[in-house]
Amino acid sequence: MTDLVADAISLTLGSNRVLDQVSFAFRQGRVTALLGANGAGKSSLLACLAALRRPDAGAARLGGEDVQAIDRRARAQAIGLLPQAADVHWDIDVRTLVGLGRFAHRGRWGETQADRDAVKAALAATDMTDLADRGVERLSGGERGRALLARVLAGEPDWLLADEPLASLDPAHQLDVLARLRGVAAGGRGVVLVLHDLHLAARVADDAVLLKDGRIVAAGEADAVLTAPAIAEAYGIDVEIGRTPQGHRYIFPVAR
Repeated sequence: MTDLVADAISLTLGSNRVLDQVSFAFRQGRVTALLGANGAGKSSLLACLAALRRPDAGAARLGGEDVQAIDRRARAQAIGLLPQAADVHWDIDVRTLVGLGRFAHRGRWGETQADRDAVKAALAATDMTDLADRGVERLSGGERGRALLARVLAGEPDWLLADEPLASLDPAHQLDVLARLRGVAAGGRGVVLVLHDLHLAARVADDAVLLKDGRIVAAGEADAVLTAPAIAEAYGIDVEIGRTPQGHRYIFPVAR
């Protein structure tokens, strides 16, 4: 397994210290939720893990090596990123879009059977096989979200990082995407998600990192992190925490 570690990461954007000595060891085979109020540092931490931002101090490390120092091709093979509000600006079919996820694997001879097999598996994993020949512009919002997830999965990364993958999805599609991301983790890959909804985080996450003003309030197994006192500290709200008859944990804000 290839560990992904935030090692005392600090980051300043402009005059704002958005991350301050953030450390956490993410684990493969598990879903980790990055949580906190707006401006807590969630997306900035994800960007550092994906090597999109270089920390001022500390490092994101993959297998012990600073992600900034890893060859771009090797890094793209190991870390797949599903960015927030990812747009598709070409009217291509779904199969072609998903095939773009193989770019880091392709050699001078173009598409291989391994590429075709990976695309086929990604389409199946996201229930997009029947829509593979449809133009992306003709997809619903939920279908497009699944197609973009399939593009990342086609790259077969060890780590899948997603920034607010549930944004603009209706509740049914939110649950569908969460189930698919849990399936990715069950297959042995690491999944790190920026989420805003505490209830959905409690439903999907094995681990959680709760941030406030760029610092960690609590981190570890989700049930131990997502407690009423920790949530009150991070968000300034009171919550009701319990379990549904089906055993799913829920977290609901309540009036103070």
